[in-house]
Amino acid sequence: MNEMNENPLYLLPEVFLGGSAVLGLLLGAWLPRHRQWLVAALGSTACAAGVAAAGVAAASAPTTAFGGAFAVDPVTATVRIVVLGGTLVVLALSTAPLRREARESEFYVLVQLAALGALMLAGAQDLLLVAAAYLLASVPSYALAGFRKDGPGTEAALKYFVIGALLGVVFLTGITVMFAAGRSTAYARLGGALPEAPAALVGVGLVGVLAGLLFKAGAVPSHFWVPDAVQGSSPPAAALLTTLPKIGALAALYRLLAAPLAGSEVPWPELVAVLATLSMTLGNFGAFFQTDVKRLLAYSAISQVGYLLMPIAAVGAGAQAQPALLYYLAAYALTNLGAFAVVCSLPHARNLDDYRGLLRQHPALTLSLIVCLLGLLGTPPTAVFLGKLEVFTAAIDGGLAWLAVVAAVNTVASLFYYLRWIRPAVSGGEAAPPHQVLRPAAVLACTTATASVVLGVAGGPVLGLMTGALAG
Repeated sequence: MNEMNENPLYLLPEVFLGGSAVLGLLLGAWLPRHRQWLVAALGSTACAAGVAAAGVAAASAPTTAFGGAFAVDPVTATVRIVVLGGTLVVLALSTAPLRREARESEFYVLVQLAALGALMLAGAQDLLLVAAAYLLASVPSYALAGFRKDGPGTEAALKYFVIGALLGVVFLTGITVMFAAGRSTAYARLGGALPEAPAALVGVGLVGVLAGLLFKAGAVPSHFWVPDAVQGSSPPAAALLTTLPKIGALAALYRLLAAPLAGSEVPWPELVAVLATLSMTLGNFGAFFQTDVKRLLAYSAISQVGYLLMPIAAVGAGAQAQPALLYYLAAYALTNLGAFAVVCSLPHARNLDDYRGLLRQHPALTLSLIVCLLGLLGTPPTAVFLGKLEVFTAAIDGGLAWLAVVAAVNTVASLFYYLRWIRPAVSGGEAAPPHQVLRPAAVLACTTATASVVLGVAGGPVLGLMTGALAG
């Protein structure tokens, strides 16, 4: 037992979240409807405890658990803190619109299970564990997409599930091919076997695995579900779908390419660079003329994955890639959740024109919207600005200067559709009907916008915490 290093304390944040989800499911069956919010409170407590446990574990040296299947290192620590913090935000955004709903506690449980899948994806060092984490992150997400049981929600869940099922099969096929090439599913053994395996076989397996992980990240060419699923979901569910699974999937992709495939002859840096270009470009094209705010943020999320893939393409060229990826993940999560918090705070404002005159009625909320949208663009002093500088630097250091140029052009182009949203919000124009605001979500929007600026200002010390070797 000791040789396998099966110490559950290494997975304390995951244990807190999983235990909370199971306990919340049981409590939800017995609690009266007006006390279902206790399940959200339990989940929030578990997330807070998980963040504290992750912070303590981050101070220790990188290690592995359960026979090397799960890693506890800077990547795991950062993803734990970001995902658990994001889960806290999603739970807080959900309480007001779901209060006294018949299935209120089920929503909170599904949110925690989806977040748990993202956590497991980030730390998995065995392809079988990656597959299990993929399913854990996917199945609750399908249910969340169609949770409202209305027409758009059902369509969203159906498209999300069908594409997910198809790419899930491709993903499992890729894992099988990788196993055939490396005679193992453990990263430690694959690292020694894959460089000696036929490159064509490894390449086929990698393409299959990429199909699944890019689906969870919402990147091209597995992005078709994103606009419809986000538009048809409730705003809190959409905030989750565009943030938490993406973080886990990109961390898993980074770990796969940085460890077992580092010595492979497969030209995966070029492949990932092309996917990054397509994601940021097609995402921008799709967002240009959107009038539905959730659909605009969905295409923005596709574009943002392109930037997040840049340091992954450069992972073998230096130590800059890891902190650039992790910092951008944290900055994106904070800023994207802030933008969705604004959407949640205005439940009747669905199109860009519905935001007209918002500045006169709710100046603080409008300022939060401007900070989040300009943050997604990459305007200083927000966190995404520093994140983009870091990923640009990582790409140039990795010999991908052309990719940095493409990303800079896409950044300028994205200004167009973010300003299309900001303009009606700050314009004087015709008198708009009073906006009904959900105060808890508005407070969260202001908080996340402020945190985005604080993270941008304190970026130097934070970046220093994200360096360090992966657990072997």
